[in-house]
Amino acid sequence: QVQLVESGGGLVQAGGSLRLSCAASGRTFNNYAMGWFTQAPGKEREFVAAITWSPAHTYYADSVKGRFFISGDNAKNTVDLQMLSLKPEDTAVYYCAARTSRGLGSYLPSNEKEYDYWGQGTQVTVSS
Repeated sequence: QVQLVESGGGLVQAGGSLRLSCAASGRTFNNYAMGWFTQAPGKEREFVAAITWSPAHTYYADSVKGRFFISGDNAKNTVDLQMLSLKPEDTAVYYCAARTSRGLGSYLPSNEKEYDYWGQGTQVTVSS
């Protein structure tokens, strides 16, 4: 089992920055793909970014390319999402997700159904 705990959410003005962190326990990251998703009120969960280490690879949704950056620390079992130039439409609950990277190769899943473990989420609110 993998337990995920997100932190770092909050209220920020448009154009500001936030850094989210996801701490994992139960397994090491080397054999896992990690992802970030968002869910706004009344909307389905949407993919934001993903990362894996074997091989090292990242993947982003078009809506966040150049503004959001995913990174991980294998020694600490944490995955961060640095968010820059935030927009009001980025307002949502942000979820960390994990799945085994076995068999993925360079493919990084962007569908929530392809992830097995989820955190409880952290709220990000961007005011205009």
